[in-house]
Amino acid sequence: MLTKVKWNYFLDEMDRMYPNAHCELVHDNLFELTIATLLSAQCTDVLVNKVTKQLFQKYKTPQDYLNVPLEELQNDIRSIGLYRNKAKNIQLLCARLLNEYGGEVPASREELVTLPGVGRKTANVVLSVAFDIPALAVDTHVERVSKRLGLCRWKDSVLEVEETIMKKTPMERWSRAHHQIIFFGRYHCKSQNPGCATCPLLDDCREGQKRLKKGLVKV
Repeated sequence: MLTKVKWNYFLDEMDRMYPNAHCELVHDNLFELTIATLLSAQCTDVLVNKVTKQLFQKYKTPQDYLNVPLEELQNDIRSIGLYRNKAKNIQLLCARLLNEYGGEVPASREELVTLPGVGRKTANVVLSVAFDIPALAVDTHVERVSKRLGLCRWKDSVLEVEETIMKKTPMERWSRAHHQIIFFGRYHCKSQNPGCATCPLLDDCREGQKRLKKGLVKV
């Protein structure tokens, strides 16, 4: 397992590689961010942004989503995986916002995770990006990178990964680190064909060293 010092050295390198890492879900306000993040589950940000470009022109408020039949909303997001369930959750979420929160997205994790379709990852994204509250969402990139680098065990759950990263990372760095790890995983340490040969972390990377010994990395 990585030491805190080594992990923060890794984060420093990611910071140098991706100093402008940010949330790539296109949105204009807190409500749109919540909907976009809900849609991004098991789906790429690129596809979500293609869908929300028209979706957010049609639907501006929670009430707008409730003014159409469920089938119409499903059709509007049909190209996104799990679109039926996501459409249902969007309408349930909007009804909940109107009935209990005056149409506004709440600003606490405890309240956010009670909203239909909003899990811990979505809640952490909303808290971090919209409210500037230190949080660390674990998506597929964060999980993969943390395990490849040896910070977490391969068998660790998503929650265990989140807790380990938060424990080893200064709180004031959580939100920035979240985006930088995502960029590192999305554009460099990819699921297939990771960029080990040009990686500044190769000498200390558990997975990279294994690939190097197998002759999969040419340096």
